[in-house]
Amino acid sequence: MNKNSHEQDPEKGMRSDDGENGAHSVAHTRRPSRIANPAPAGLFSFASTTFLLSMYNVNTRGIHTPNVVIGMAIFCGGLVQLLAGMWEFPRGNVHGATAFASYGAFWMSYATILIPGSGTLNAYANNQAEFHNALGMYLIVWFMVSTMLVYVSAPPLFSVRASAFNDQNIPLYSIPVVRRNLALTLLLGCLGLTYLLLGIGEFNGKASVTKAGGAFGIITALIAYYIGVSEMLAVEESAIVKLPLGIWSR
Repeated sequence: MNKNSHEQDPEKGMRSDDGENGAHSVAHTRRPSRIANPAPAGLFSFASTTFLLSMYNVNTRGIHTPNVVIGMAIFCGGLVQLLAGMWEFPRGNVHGATAFASYGAFWMSYATILIPGSGTLNAYANNQAEFHNALGMYLIVWFMVSTMLVYVSAPPLFSVRASAFNDQNIPLYSIPVVRRNLALTLLLGCLGLTYLLLGIGEFNGKASVTKAGGAFGIITALIAYYIGVSEMLAVEESAIVKLPLGIWSR
């Protein structure tokens, strides 16, 4: 087959074969779809659940037990986000589908840990230190997921190039959301810091670190609310105001 020929890509439409090693370059153009934008629903659900749990993490009104969040985590942060992710797939938005589906799974799994009937808490009844270490590792995994959602492709901005290692000047890593907007960059960045601080708080048992994680969680939730409102206003022809997201120039 000709190395410059095109074949149909199951996700995005067109795939081109180029390069000596037959590397694939996928055209990131979204398919036309009659499905309404599911992002606001996913963002509001994510923001509401994150805001509630973060308020508990900073011990608002003396609350130290977060179990009230279970219902929100299962149905709002979990189910609605999962549905938003599934609706993003036919729209051709792989990044949105992956993020919503992943964080929907996070909230469902986190709720499962807190549900007494799951047996998770009972398994650590005689060793709370082991439970906090296990929960800390769980949170660090989601810090890694958030980081990978940020560092996944190679746009021109914020890329590190390998010119010191070869003559091809190949990008080693970069921030993909700079091709989208500043608001999403801030959202994923603050979310990653939230997971990291909460994980460290579980490891060292310091309430101040957990509260710092809760504070970043509140900031994350407010950014998600902002993006959700902006997305809803963007499709309204008679919207009185538009909320800018800080689209990066390419």
